[in-house]
Amino acid sequence: MLANCSVIRSALRSRLVRSFASSGYLGKRASYEEKISGLAETIQQRRLLERLELGDCPSPPTWFQTYASPPRSPDPQVEKLTLTESGMSEHDFKTILDAAFATCCLHVESRIASLIGEGFYTIGPCGEELLAPIGLVLGEKDPMALHYRHVAVAIARQLKAGRLIEDVIKDRARGYTTSTADPVTGGRHCAIGGGESDFIVTSTLASQCPPAVGRALGISLSHVLQPDSARFPKDAISFVSVGDGSVNNAHFLSAVNMAEYARARKFKCPILFGVSDNDICISLHGFGWLGQFLQRLHMPVFEAVGLNVLDVHKQTEAAAKFVRGRQRPALIVYRDLPRRFAHSGNDREEEYRSKTEIAKQQETTVLAGACHQAVQAGVFTYPELLSRYEELMETTKEAFADAAAEPKNTSRTYLVATNSAPLRKVDAKWRMPVKGLHERLKLSPKKGDVMRKHMTATIGEALESYPELVYIGEDVGYGGYYKVTDGLSFAYPKRVRDFPPDETSLVGAAIGYSQVGLLPVVEIPYAKYLDCGADMFFEAAIMHWLSNGISPNGMLIRLQGFGPGVFGGNFHTHNSLHMPPGLDVVCYSNGRDYVRGWRYALEQAKGGRLVMSVDCTDLLNRRHVDLDAKDSRLLYSFPEDGVLPFSSVVSYDPHGNRMEDDAAVDIPAGSVAIITYGTGIPEALKVQRKEKELGRSLYVIDTPLLSEVPQDLREIMPKLSSVLFADICKDGGHPYATTISRLQSESLLPSAWQCIAATPSYNPLGTYLTFTGEEDIQDGLRKVIMRSYPPGDEMKSEQLDSRVESQW
Repeated sequence: MLANCSVIRSALRSRLVRSFASSGYLGKRASYEEKISGLAETIQQRRLLERLELGDCPSPPTWFQTYASPPRSPDPQVEKLTLTESGMSEHDFKTILDAAFATCCLHVESRIASLIGEGFYTIGPCGEELLAPIGLVLGEKDPMALHYRHVAVAIARQLKAGRLIEDVIKDRARGYTTSTADPVTGGRHCAIGGGESDFIVTSTLASQCPPAVGRALGISLSHVLQPDSARFPKDAISFVSVGDGSVNNAHFLSAVNMAEYARARKFKCPILFGVSDNDICISLHGFGWLGQFLQRLHMPVFEAVGLNVLDVHKQTEAAAKFVRGRQRPALIVYRDLPRRFAHSGNDREEEYRSKTEIAKQQETTVLAGACHQAVQAGVFTYPELLSRYEELMETTKEAFADAAAEPKNTSRTYLVATNSAPLRKVDAKWRMPVKGLHERLKLSPKKGDVMRKHMTATIGEALESYPELVYIGEDVGYGGYYKVTDGLSFAYPKRVRDFPPDETSLVGAAIGYSQVGLLPVVEIPYAKYLDCGADMFFEAAIMHWLSNGISPNGMLIRLQGFGPGVFGGNFHTHNSLHMPPGLDVVCYSNGRDYVRGWRYALEQAKGGRLVMSVDCTDLLNRRHVDLDAKDSRLLYSFPEDGVLPFSSVVSYDPHGNRMEDDAAVDIPAGSVAIITYGTGIPEALKVQRKEKELGRSLYVIDTPLLSEVPQDLREIMPKLSSVLFADICKDGGHPYATTISRLQSESLLPSAWQCIAATPSYNPLGTYLTFTGEEDIQDGLRKVIMRSYPPGDEMKSEQLDSRVESQW
């Protein structure tokens, strides 16, 4: 009895809380009623309701100038299409109208929510409500990425899958009001996607296209490499949609080029591009360009009357059937969708459109044609349509009221924690699964090898260890510019593949590969070339955070052509790094650490993290720290077991000997250290040989992880009296600037520290002038040691200065 009373009290409390929260939104809404009634969206909605009440909806437009290739002949029967001829059932039509009505109601309410300060996203459909049939034509397992105006397609697909429309509307309202209960982004943004086959699209124009091509290419490949665990069916097609303005964007052009290239090479690439045509991109009119552009394509172009849902269904079905059957790319354009609202709530539409045009938009009811068709087909009566629309209006209003009262993101710590997938635990005794691999790759376990040979062996080991791993890049088939992939394409012909020289399509394809369940390793031929694919790189980095962990892009980017060199100039010796949140960056200084570090990094990529391994060109074939002494200190034997976690550092004692991994943090209190990475390590070790006159123990600490402070370094820092950070990146964009800031915030920096970095300029051809070198480290260390003496101890400082000058 008491338990029942408790349940009743709890239910009453929940109802009261909801009532109170809803009254807050609804109360604000009521106080803005006059302004709400003047919104273009509400005016247009009233016109639709008036037409439904009068039973006076015109039929959809009949024809237009054709863009199709081959041209579609004018067909007077388009306006007379029946449900049967279009391939739709009555149930389909009801679903489509529900999706279209809900889309319109959501957009109207999003503008109202913004007006009253409860909503934060106002970009909505401009005639695209009637593209809902796309969501029914596509298969449940067809990967899809939608332009942010194509909400109706997403809603139709969810309704087809059996979701209640009330739940769909509630979740969309959560996106507009940034509720943490939003299943797509967890309140981070308002986006479409979030389903198993529905991929989130950012606000970056057409950035959804290159990954969509990657998914298309990856579907068949995943069935070859892992037929029992492929994520999508073998006959799945990849669908991606954009607006007409987006066809001018480099992302779209890159994706189309890659799809056509794949077709020319006879690779399976089942992708369908969808383009909705408003004939305006925010304020820029189309001027007939879309039609001219489409004539250039080397793929079939289908088209549909965008305001005729029967034609949209029929033509989309034909296009999808072609792509699925032929495993070839195609494009479908949805023509003549009238732009009737501003791009978003803060768009100053009156600056580029006349009052007459705006007034005409407000009177345009794009849903009217579909309503007319539904009545003509006997699916609905006008009173039923009016009742259904008003019901969804009320459902939407209540959904926004509830969603606006739900929690928002308020924790910085939580947001940072969701930048990347959690680190996976990796067995410290990880052992190479393939015996004799180092012998097959002609390694020298006794004598030791240069770093490049270890890198080749590492990639070979990864290909053997992960059957889903693919290695893609430019010129990797013949071994690449530095012979790092030498022989691997012959051993793994389906998995080590060349792409055309376009980093946008290359990184985009890797994202798509990851999303179909493959484990991509992407080689960027030169560090500077990453700039060419920068947006895809940043899209990969943000996606775990944006999707609240639903859609990670686990992969490893191998960035070569980095750091000191006399050939190629700045464009092939680039020494700046992009390190956005959500990216793990590592840079190894020798072959042994490279092998063990990659084992750990690949496990993290498999777990959904984005990892970038930066390779210093100068170290690939370097054998000696001191060339004159020919000391062979950079030759290592291939480690058949073990990993190097991100948390680890590698320490060298005052004699230059590498300390064991478990002793890397065992540094005596009061020591001096040079902290560096990559090519900074051999330069620091050369300086270390001259430390005898310093009168202190000088250690060299290698920090392969650059994107975060390694935990081992946190343990070492309190033991150091003086520290020199020697960064090999350019001053002003060097990783150690962030490292120092974080150490400072944790009170882990000693009083005497200094940071040096490479010259903040560009690297001229034929010289090492601008790179961090031995002399820079010497000078920086001298300043740190002198700074370590208390003020007033000028004599000791001057004596040290004299000894250091004579030694160096």
